[in-house]
Amino acid sequence: MMFGLRVLRGGLAAALIMCALPIAAVTTVSFVSSPASAQTVSSIGVEGNRRIEADTIRSYFKPGPNGRLDSVRIDDGLKALIETGLFQDVKINQAGGRLVVVVVENPVINRVAFEGNKKVKDEQLQAEVQSKARGTLSRAMVQSDTQRISEIYRRNGRYDVRVEPKIIDQPNNRVDLVFEITEGPKTGVKVIEFIGNQAYSSYRLKDVIKTRESNFLSFLGGNDVYDPDRIEADRDVLRRFYLKNGYADVQIVAALTEYDPARKGFIVSFKIEEGQQYRVGSVDFQSSIPNLDGNSFRSLSRVSVGSIYNAEAVEKSVEEMTIEASRRGYAFATVKPRGDRNFEAHTVSIVFAVEEGPRTYIERINVRGNTRTRDYVIRREFDISEGDAYNRALVDRAERRLKNLDYFKTVKIGTEPGSSNDRVVLNVDVEEKSTGDFSVSGGYSTADGLLGEVSVSERNLLGRGLFAKASVQYGQRTQGYALSFVEPYLLGYRVALGLDLYQRKQLASSYVSYDSSTLGFSPRLGFQLREDLNLQLRYSISQQKITLPSYLTNCNNNPANPNLPFFPTPANIIQNGTPAGDGSFNLGGFNSVSNNCFSDGEASLAVRKELQSGAALTSAVGYSLAYNTLDNNKDPTTGILASLNQDFAGVGGDVSYLKTTADIKAYTPIVADIIGLLHLQGGILNQTGKDIRMLDHFQMGPNLVRGFAPLGIGPRDITPGTYNDALGGTKYWGASVEMQMPFWFLPKEIGLKGAVFADAGSLFDYKGSTCWAATAECLTVGADDGLVRTSVGVGLIWQSPFGPLRFDYAIPVTKSKYDQVQEFRFGGGTSF
Repeated sequence: MMFGLRVLRGGLAAALIMCALPIAAVTTVSFVSSPASAQTVSSIGVEGNRRIEADTIRSYFKPGPNGRLDSVRIDDGLKALIETGLFQDVKINQAGGRLVVVVVENPVINRVAFEGNKKVKDEQLQAEVQSKARGTLSRAMVQSDTQRISEIYRRNGRYDVRVEPKIIDQPNNRVDLVFEITEGPKTGVKVIEFIGNQAYSSYRLKDVIKTRESNFLSFLGGNDVYDPDRIEADRDVLRRFYLKNGYADVQIVAALTEYDPARKGFIVSFKIEEGQQYRVGSVDFQSSIPNLDGNSFRSLSRVSVGSIYNAEAVEKSVEEMTIEASRRGYAFATVKPRGDRNFEAHTVSIVFAVEEGPRTYIERINVRGNTRTRDYVIRREFDISEGDAYNRALVDRAERRLKNLDYFKTVKIGTEPGSSNDRVVLNVDVEEKSTGDFSVSGGYSTADGLLGEVSVSERNLLGRGLFAKASVQYGQRTQGYALSFVEPYLLGYRVALGLDLYQRKQLASSYVSYDSSTLGFSPRLGFQLREDLNLQLRYSISQQKITLPSYLTNCNNNPANPNLPFFPTPANIIQNGTPAGDGSFNLGGFNSVSNNCFSDGEASLAVRKELQSGAALTSAVGYSLAYNTLDNNKDPTTGILASLNQDFAGVGGDVSYLKTTADIKAYTPIVADIIGLLHLQGGILNQTGKDIRMLDHFQMGPNLVRGFAPLGIGPRDITPGTYNDALGGTKYWGASVEMQMPFWFLPKEIGLKGAVFADAGSLFDYKGSTCWAATAECLTVGADDGLVRTSVGVGLIWQSPFGPLRFDYAIPVTKSKYDQVQEFRFGGGTSF
C-alpha cells in the first residue's frame, strides 16, 4: 500500500508542476523582456541534490542561440530531468529574480531480493530484472520488472502468479527492493480438441503435436504446460502431417486457446479444413537449361505414380535434384515443383522444372547466439561456404542438420542483402540448450531380473560436437560397464568415428548353466549415404570366458584342489566318483545317471569343453547397412526399419566364422488408430576355418517366438543327467504379425496400448562338436529338426514417463518337447 501511495504522490506533484508551467512561462516572458533580468544556465540555482552534481542538473537546460533561456527551453529542461528517472520530484521556483530548480532525488537501491520463489531461482530472476543493487530506484522500472517476473512464470506454466514489489526504507536515502512472489500452481492444458478432422481421429492427431493434456503423471514432463509458441509450432506440425499424407488442400485455420477458471487450465482447439486426399497422377521432368536433360533426374525422385501425394517426399526430391545439378556444374540451377490438381479424380500431376536461377553468391555466413558451441561445429553442417553460389536447397538441408544435432533450442537461418545485388548474407541464429545427461535407470525383466544403471553422457563435449558416455550396470544376473566416444567429423570429413569399450558379465540362471564374462573393444566408422540410409564399418576384438557355478562343481573329487571343476583326463579318470589312478581309460558308468557327477545335474559336455579351452579371443570385421523411414523412432506408426549385418571373425584370434543377419520391421495404419506391424528376421552362420564354438551359435527364445523362455528354442543337449543346456543353431528365421491399438476409453496421455500378435520361427543346424576325444564322451543333440515354433498372444504396451514398458502373454501352439516355455514376459525400465 505504501508503494501505491508514493506513486500517486509523485504523479500528483508532476501534474501540479505541469499545470504551473504556463503561469511560470508568462512570468518568465515578462522577466526576460528586460535584458538586465535575462536568465542564463550558469545563473540557475539548484537545491535538494545530494549525489548528483548541480552542473549535471543545469546541463539539461539548453540555452538558445543568444545564450539565454526562454520559457520553452525551461519547460524542455524540466521534462528532460523528469525523464531521467533520477528524481522523485522536480520543481522550478523563482527566488530573488533567479530560477531555482528544487529536486528530490530517487533513493539508491541497497539490495534487490525475491521472496516466495521456489520454482525459479534467484539467479534467473536477477538476470531478468532491470532494477539493480547500487542503482537508482525508478518506480516505472519496478513496475516493468514486476511484469517481467510474471511473464517468466507464465512461460513456465504458472498463470496464477502474483508479484508484489515492496520498498523498505533504509538510512541515507537508501531502500531495499523486495519482490514478494506467490507462484501458484502450474497452469496446464486440460483439454486438446480438434474441429473438422475426418480422416484422422483426435486420438491420432494428439500423437502428432507436441503439446499434451495434463494428467496425474504430468509432473514428470513439461509438455502439458501452456506455451503459446509451442501451440503455434503445433499448427505447422499438423499442416505438414496432412501434406505428408496426401491432403494437399489442408488448412489449419486457427489454434484457439481459452482459459477455463473452473478447471484452472487451458482448452486448446485446432480448427482444421482437411480437403480431399490426393494420389500422384503423373511425374514429369523438364529443363530449360541447355545440355541438361530433365529426365536424367528421374532416379532421384522419391514420388511415384499411384502413390499417395507426399509433400515431404517432393521437398526431398527437389533437394536431391538441386544438389545433383550443382555437382554437374550448374551451381545456379533451381528445381521448382509444380502440382496440377485434378479435383474430380483426386490426383496431382507433378512436374519438376529445372531452371537457371539468379546468379547470387554467399558473401558471408554469420553465426549468432552460440555461447558454448564452437563456430566450426555449426559451419561444418553446411555444404556451402562464403563465396559459393547461393543454393536454397543446401541452406535448408543445413538448417535441418543443425536441428537434428539436438544442441539448440531453436535454429533459424535467414538472409539479408549483401554489399551488391548479386551478394547475400546468411544469418544463422541459434539458442543453446543443455546437452549433458545424468541418468539413474532401473528395470526388471523376466530374463535378467532386477537391473540398475547409472550413466553420464554429453552430446556436445567441450562445445566441439563430440559425444561421450559412461555407464555402469548392476543387476541380479547382469553386471558390467561401457564407455563410448564419437567424433562425428573425422579429419573434417562427414565420417563418424566411434570407440566402444565394454565389459559384461552374465550370471547363470534357470536358462543357462554357466557364467560368462566378456571384455571387448570396438572402433567403428559411420557414413550417412542418405538421410534414410546409413552404413557402418566396424572392427571388434573381445575376449570371452565362461565359468561354472558352485552347484555344478560339487562333484569334484580331486584332493589336490577340490574347488576345480571335474574334468576327466586319460591319466586320471574318475569312475563312480573315485580316481582310477592307473592311467586306464575305463569310463565305466561315466555317462550313467547314477554317477555322482551327473545325478545332481551336470553342465553340458559342450559347456565343459568351452570351459576347458579357457578364454577365447574373437577378432572380427563387419558392416551394417540400415534403412530407416519411420515417422517416429520411439513410437512408430508408419515406415520401414531394415538392417543387414555381416561379421567375419578370423582376423587373428581363436575364432573363425562368417555371420550374416537381416531384420525388417514395417509399420502401417490399418484402420482408424490401429497400427499393423510385420517383423521378418533371419540369420546364417558359416564355418570359415576352425570349428564353430557352441558360444558363437545363434541363441533364440522370445526374441524369435514369444511364449518361449530365453534360450528356450532350438538344438539342446538332451544327454541323460545333464543340465540340458541350449546349444544354439547356425540358421534361424522368424516372422511376426502384430496389431497395436489404443484404449480409447483412457486418456491419450497415459500412453497405454494393447496388442495382439502371432509369431512363427525356427532355429536349427547345430554344427559344434558333439564328442570330446579327451574323455571319449559324446552328447546327444535334440530338437535340431527345423520344427517351426508358433505362438499367439496379447500384449500391453506402455510409453510411460518412466520409460517404455511391455507385458506379453503368449501361448505356444507348436513346440518341441525339449523347448522351454515361458508364457508371461515383462520388460522395461526407467530413467530419471
